[in-house]
Amino acid sequence: MQRDLYIVAYDICTSKRLNRVRYFLKGFSTGGQKSVFECFLTQGELREVIVGVSSIIDESTDRIHIFSLDGRSRSHTLGAAVPPKDPEFFYFG
Repeated sequence: MQRDLYIVAYDICTSKRLNRVRYFLKGFSTGGQKSVFECFLTQGELREVIVGVSSIIDESTDRIHIFSLDGRSRSHTLGAAVPPKDPEFFYFG
């Protein structure tokens, strides 16, 4: 199954929606920090993320950015950052 790396960044105006978005995205994430998650997703999972966060956010005030990264690119990390890694399996629980 083909998975591609996406960076999902968000800016949510209320703490209740912020916590709901964060909890939702943690189910798809392999890493990240604060308002940015690294997600290896199939096309179906990408659609699920888009529909899921769309149902949570207030589109007039909140922002979600989903960036597709080219798998051939090399990521550069600084400090304590760990490069994103596609795990061998995912556990959705």
